Amino acid sequence: MNQINPAKLRNSKWTAVKPMNREKHFLVSDIEFEEDGSVISCQLKAVISKNAYLIDWKDLKNSANWAQGWK
Repeated sequence: MNQINPAKLRNSKWTAVKPMNREKHFLVSDIEFEEDGSVISCQLKAVISKNAYLIDWKDLKNSANWAQGWK
């Protein structure tokens, strides 16, 4: 289980444990907030292909799918 601080989520680096479409390294490029300040979703941007994906930010806590930093 990865520890995530929502306030430091923007521009954080992530590595997909099981890369798809040869995309392994990602940056959190955008975050969507609720009115009360809680995070709803975030946008991951692939470093090489520049493809963007909207995901639930809590999915990043799953260490079976995501590793913090670039590995």
